[in-house]
Amino acid sequence: MYRKPVATFLLIAGLSAGAFAAQPSMDEAIADLGHRWAKISYLVPDAEKEAAFGSAITAAQQVAQSFPGRAEPLIWEAIILASAAKAEGGLGALSKVKEARELLLAAEKINPTALEGSVYNSLGSLYARVPGWPIGFGDKKKAKEYLEKALAINPNGIDPNYFYADLLAEEGEYAKAAEHLKRALAAPSRPGREDADAGRRHEANRLLQSIKQKIAAR
Repeated sequence: MYRKPVATFLLIAGLSAGAFAAQPSMDEAIADLGHRWAKISYLVPDAEKEAAFGSAITAAQQVAQSFPGRAEPLIWEAIILASAAKAEGGLGALSKVKEARELLLAAEKINPTALEGSVYNSLGSLYARVPGWPIGFGDKKKAKEYLEKALAINPNGIDPNYFYADLLAEEGEYAKAAEHLKRALAAPSRPGREDADAGRRHEANRLLQSIKQKIAAR
């Protein structure tokens, strides 16, 4: 007469264990967001990017809620929000970049070196690309300060060198920008980030060729 309760208990325990095992770790969840972002950024047609990033924002918010008090999910939520703002364009995107900035500042307070200094890469990129006052909070000086912090943390990384080169090129410092693009292209591959690295290298190559043409035209 004890077989049925024991069998029921074992079934419930097995289901609970299966459900627990199905829960991704934070690293797995972050990796999934990274792959999702790379696919949308580099493979999805421009006309479909805004909608694709919309669903990615929801996924990033869920990851951040699942791992409170961690900087990494906040950084990725901010990255996806900023990319969504770029895809959306116009003044309507300002609310997304402002939210992205707040998430990054919150992540900085938790762990400023998380994801190899991605807080500062992303803040630098935001301050470089967002319009300045009175429309937005853009500020090239702040952008440069943040990007130099990112380089101090990860001097050989593909992202900090690319973003810093992009800002230098915009300011007409082509020779210096070219040096940082070469560093970006020589950056060691990141395990699990091959898709993002391939897309970033394509961007770096394209910017480097544009800079070479401008230098030659001088």
